Amino acid sequence: MPDMSGFSPAFQRLGAALAAVVLQQQETLAEFLPREDWSADLTARTYTSGGVTVRVSLLGSYAARERTWLWGWANPQFGDDHPSVEPTLVIRGLGERLGIPEFTTPEIDLSWYTGPAGHGGELIAMAAGGVLGGGGYIGAGYDGGSAYLHVDDPQAPPATWDPVPVPRLLMNAVSLFPHHPQLTLARLLSHHRVPFRETAGTTEARLPGGGVARARFDDLGRFMDWHAEHPAPAPPKTPVTP
Repeated sequence: MPDMSGFSPAFQRLGAALAAVVLQQQETLAEFLPREDWSADLTARTYTSGGVTVRVSLLGSYAARERTWLWGWANPQFGDDHPSVEPTLVIRGLGERLGIPEFTTPEIDLSWYTGPAGHGGELIAMAAGGVLGGGGYIGAGYDGGSAYLHVDDPQAPPATWDPVPVPRLLMNAVSLFPHHPQLTLARLLSHHRVPFRETAGTTEARLPGGGVARARFDDLGRFMDWHAEHPAPAPPKTPVTP
């Protein structure tokens, strides 16, 4: 299990709730937006790659050498009133209401992080992007680090429900935010309006189109498996002959 001790419990819980939803949306965004030579105009709130242009806002940036995250509103080149930053201020407001210091601290030291993500800034971008919803987020690399942009554009398609990748999404999400896997699954199901009920160690979902899926968790709350049962197809009707 990765060391998450440098993150607040409130941030870890929020990240766990959003992680699978965000990962699925990232896969959908990757299919829509080519990752080729890119350009961005943050004053115009545009990002262009492979001939596709989308509207974006600036979440923040990660400095590779210093291993720090800097929010767009705290960057002296931008600030609260910049067109690309103003749409993201809801994240800071949420942090103030829920007591999430990662959302309210201007610059965050992430030098302690050694988990499976490329760096701790990736986890902050995931949680921030999950709060905003929309089309996903983009890591735009530059000399010395990466800027993280949130895709706020109706042409970017939303992820749709598919039970097949659920166990993979859940395992990947839990590898990043490991402490609340049953919450991770619950939020993914509720995001897609899939009815479910939880008991100790089990989540049972009623699948669209019929069938039931069950996820099991061990005594420590760790994800064990996901099994989906689909209804048998109806037999073909026998034609009636006179």
